[in-house]
Amino acid sequence: MATDPIRIANCSGFFGDRLSAAKEMVEGGPIDALTGDWLAELTMLILSRIQAKAPGGGYARTFVTQMEQVMGQCLDKGIKVVTNAGGLNPEGCADAVQQVADRLGLAPKVAYVGGDDLSKRLAELIGSGNRFNHLDTGEPLDNLADRIVTANAYIGCWGIVEALNQGADIVVTGRATDAAVVAGPAAWHHQWKRDDWDQLAGAIVAGHVIECGAQATGGNYSFFTEVEDLTYPGFPWAEIRADGSAVIGKHDVTGGEVSVGTITSQLLYEIQSERYLNPDVVSRFDTIKLEQLEANRVLISQTKGEAAPAQLKVAMNYQGGYRNQISIGLTGLDVEQKAELIERQFWNSCPYEPEDYESVVRKFLPTNKANPATNEEAVAVYKIIVKDPDEIKVGRAFSNAGTEIGLCSIPGMFGTAGGPGPGQPFGVYWPALIDSQLVPMDVVVDGKHTVVESTGAMSPVTVTTPKISIPEVPAGPTKERPLGFVFGARSGDKGPNANLGIFARSPQAYAWLDAFLSVEVLQELMPEARDRRIDRYQLPNILSLNFIFHGLLEEGVAASTRQDPQAKALGEYLRAKVVSIPESLL
Repeated sequence: MATDPIRIANCSGFFGDRLSAAKEMVEGGPIDALTGDWLAELTMLILSRIQAKAPGGGYARTFVTQMEQVMGQCLDKGIKVVTNAGGLNPEGCADAVQQVADRLGLAPKVAYVGGDDLSKRLAELIGSGNRFNHLDTGEPLDNLADRIVTANAYIGCWGIVEALNQGADIVVTGRATDAAVVAGPAAWHHQWKRDDWDQLAGAIVAGHVIECGAQATGGNYSFFTEVEDLTYPGFPWAEIRADGSAVIGKHDVTGGEVSVGTITSQLLYEIQSERYLNPDVVSRFDTIKLEQLEANRVLISQTKGEAAPAQLKVAMNYQGGYRNQISIGLTGLDVEQKAELIERQFWNSCPYEPEDYESVVRKFLPTNKANPATNEEAVAVYKIIVKDPDEIKVGRAFSNAGTEIGLCSIPGMFGTAGGPGPGQPFGVYWPALIDSQLVPMDVVVDGKHTVVESTGAMSPVTVTTPKISIPEVPAGPTKERPLGFVFGARSGDKGPNANLGIFARSPQAYAWLDAFLSVEVLQELMPEARDRRIDRYQLPNILSLNFIFHGLLEEGVAASTRQDPQAKALGEYLRAKVVSIPESLL
């Protein structure tokens, strides 16, 4: 087992991230491995559309472009490259990388890891008793199986480890988890075993921190005004030690910041409970310890791990149909009456009734101000959004109805979302579970095929959480201030649900937050939460709370009618809420 740490850098947090990041990480300082994450739940649907238009595609071409920029340097410096940019076609992505190598006169050993794609096995799996019940509703997949366009199990790090053991220089995977592309090189370097739960748990946490690129170095950070230079933040790296602890940093002379604050913020991104499930281990987020070692260096340690879950998550997408909308500006006085007239006139003009559509969503957004200083401040918005499998019903027949009432409706009528147009297709996300033993990983290195089993059920592990000393809840005089004056937040999508993590920067502030921000108070502060089931989780070790809003994003990001369909701004919305905060915290 290696005793020296392995420095693993990130060069992509999503499909479309900074193209120059790979070159910056390879040339900006010493690293041992270069990784990147390309695959959000929405990305798989996007890749399916690319693949339908261009057979042989279905992977992230931007990764191939990055390899053209840095492959030679990676080989010269002995830097391993691991990515899930293979998407729906890891073999095709590996072939494209090999073609680049051939053109450049280079000879890397390129491997790919598959086995995650279940789309061609669905009928067989359903026939053998797998119902693929929806994780949130419990509804079985049943007849929807015929409409599925992507079905991928989340695979772990052991296929990556096998490819690296066989000498691979570049490893391309399908739907490996975001953190697995980091845990793989760490497990390979340190020669961890499958039941080295604490070490694996630490690597998964480090992977979770750096997998979103510059979000770990000040990007999307609530306290961004405190970051000295956020013009062009550097990307992060994790220096993972043999015991699973890791130092998170960035190359010197790059922008941004690595601090306990930025790392806490990223730890809260798109999580659920204190148990962070991955195919290889369950990382206990309630055991993590954070420590600022020096400027732009944060130590993550003491993470405990439970045995890997016996089931893997399966992310499916199916074509939900088509949707369209009208969006009308309501200016000045009587905006509620204007919205009512728009609603009445529109449906009188439309050849279909609201009941004819699978879904109709109405949104009245009273963004107008009294005594407005500008024309824009006088405008509220009314939207009618429809969804239906019938493209004709949501097409021109719908949008033209909004146009036809243009000269016979409210005073000052204008559209706020462009002109009339056809309906647009949308996808529906369907999360489910499958027995991990039904999803072996296929590893191909130099034409040699190796099957690597996913980690199955193993003996349970008991984790003892650290005792955290929390001070008394601050008392005394209070002032009305936005929550964001004291607390940071990070939010995101979890299928049809949204997560919202909020964190304090002192034990005293956390004590007040924990006592104050109950589910009931959250529902009072946020009208969107009032009719939602909300789960609340405490993470006192990182001075944080996490909330899950069930069903807030409807059928998932691709189908959501929210202005912010990925709930990226949900946390900042909460921070803007004015409450009575103890003066001692201000």
